[in-house]
Amino acid sequence: MAGLWFEEFEVGRVFQHEIRRTVTEADNVWFNAATYNPAQIHIDYEYAAKTEFGKPLVNSIFTLGLVIGLSIQDTTLGTTVANLGMTDTVFPKPVFAGDTIRSETTIKAVRDSKSRPDQGILTMEHTGLNQRDEVVCRTVRNALMNRRPK
Repeated sequence: MAGLWFEEFEVGRVFQHEIRRTVTEADNVWFNAATYNPAQIHIDYEYAAKTEFGKPLVNSIFTLGLVIGLSIQDTTLGTTVANLGMTDTVFPKPVFAGDTIRSETTIKAVRDSKSRPDQGILTMEHTGLNQRDEVVCRTVRNALMNRRPK
């Protein structure tokens, strides 16, 4: 399914996104290297073994990107102009290599753009869950969306 046009969203609509993804150790190592994040908790097994988690944590910014990415096909693929920001982002449970993440999206607000009549602003809450249905990430995202072409 391609992304939806601005007019196709309605407050309260919930999307249960079909695509899931198992996070690998390579994902975490690559992401930390690509973003120049040398935090031991993400890349050093010896260090992480001595923490309360006992193993490396997947970088939370990777988790955030994955949760939003899993939503794109059903919501904003090809119809979004830009992300305007994210708020209220939380990570209630850690993600580890081997966890399978899925995403749900709830439409929180839909409003016209005052400066761009051919676009509107969409507020979505994305929730990421692991294979045990534990919430691992939640964020509220505002996106500038295209209206259906005339």
